[in-house]
Amino acid sequence: MNKVQGTLETLSSFQLTPDMEALDAQSKTLLHSREVLAVILREVVEEYRGYSRREVMDFIEMDSLQEGQEVSPDRTRSRIQGGDAEFIQLNERSARFDVVFRAHNPKLSGKQKKRKRKKAVPGADIQVSLHVDVEPQKTYRPGYPIEKRGIYYLARSISAQLPLASRMTDYRKLEKCYSIWICRDDIPAEAQYGASFYEIVNTRNIGENPAGKETYDLMTLVVIRLGNPEYSGSRGDEGDELFRFLNLVMYPHREDFMENLSEYIDFSENEELWKEVPQVEGLGKAVYEDGWKGGRAEGVEITRAEDIAAFIQAFLEEQMPREKTVAKLQRLFRLSREEAEASYDKYSHLEEKQPL
Repeated sequence: MNKVQGTLETLSSFQLTPDMEALDAQSKTLLHSREVLAVILREVVEEYRGYSRREVMDFIEMDSLQEGQEVSPDRTRSRIQGGDAEFIQLNERSARFDVVFRAHNPKLSGKQKKRKRKKAVPGADIQVSLHVDVEPQKTYRPGYPIEKRGIYYLARSISAQLPLASRMTDYRKLEKCYSIWICRDDIPAEAQYGASFYEIVNTRNIGENPAGKETYDLMTLVVIRLGNPEYSGSRGDEGDELFRFLNLVMYPHREDFMENLSEYIDFSENEELWKEVPQVEGLGKAVYEDGWKGGRAEGVEITRAEDIAAFIQAFLEEQMPREKTVAKLQRLFRLSREEAEASYDKYSHLEEKQPL
C-alpha cells in the first residue's frame, strides 16, 4: 500500500473552504507537511523514481524545514528559516522562499542509506542531500516568466552552499537543487494540467567527455500548471497521480475530500495521534469513531476553530497546565505563541459559559 501515515498537524492543516483564498498563508501550511511533500516529490524528483511515498517521506530532513540555520553568511547572509527563508545581501532586494528544506539523495549517498536512513557511522557512508524549494503560486502570469524566476532561485540556492570563493573552496561539496513551482490560476487552456522540467544537460561534445552526469546535474526547475478546479485526467495518464493530488489539496475541498485524500495519506493507523489527547471530543474523535478509518467523514463539518476549542477542553479535562497547553497548541496547529495564548483565553472558559 503506497500511502503515508498522516499526523495531527497535517490533518489540522487541511482546512480549505470555498470562502478562503487557496494560496493564502493558511493554505501554504499544507506544504509544510512531510506527508504532502512526499506525494509531490515522489512524482517530480528523478532521484526518487522507484521509491514509495513512505520512503520519500523518510528522506525529507525535517530539521532543515523546522529550524533556522545559517547556510552562507560570508557570501549572502542567507538563512534557511523553516519554510520562510530568504537571501539577504547588503543593498540587495530580498528574495523570499515559500518552503525550503533538504532531502536525502539516495542516488549519491552510501549504499547503507539507499532504502532506510540509518544513524550515520563516521567514515562509513557519505550523506548527500537535495536542496528543495517549493513555491505555490496563485497566478502563472505575475508579469514576468515564472521560469526565469525559478532559474534565479536555483542559482542562489547553488551559490549559498559555499562561502566566498577562494583557493580553499571545495566545489565537490555542491549538492543538487530543485525548485518546484505549483501554479494554480491564469493558465492557458492548452497548457492546463501540465508540467515542464528544466535541467542542465550536456548537449554537445567534441572528442570524449569523461565527466559523469553527477558532476553537472545540479539544478532542476519544475513548473506545474493546474488551471481548472475540475480535473478531467484519466487514471494511468502520465502525471495523473500528481495532478489528481494537487487538484484535491489546492482548491476548496469538496464533500468527498477525505475519501479521495485517503488514497494518498492515511490518518487511521497513527496511534500516537489518538494518544496525544486521550479524551478528545472534537476532530480526533470524529476521525477515529465516525468512519475515517476507511477514508470517509460524511456529515462531519470541520473547522479549525472547533478543533482548537475541542483540544483545549480536552487538555483542561486532563488538568494540563496553561503553559503546556499553549505549547502543544503551537505545535499541533502551527500557531504563534500569541495566537495560542489568545485561543486558550478564548476557549478555556466555554464550559462555564454554557447555560444550566
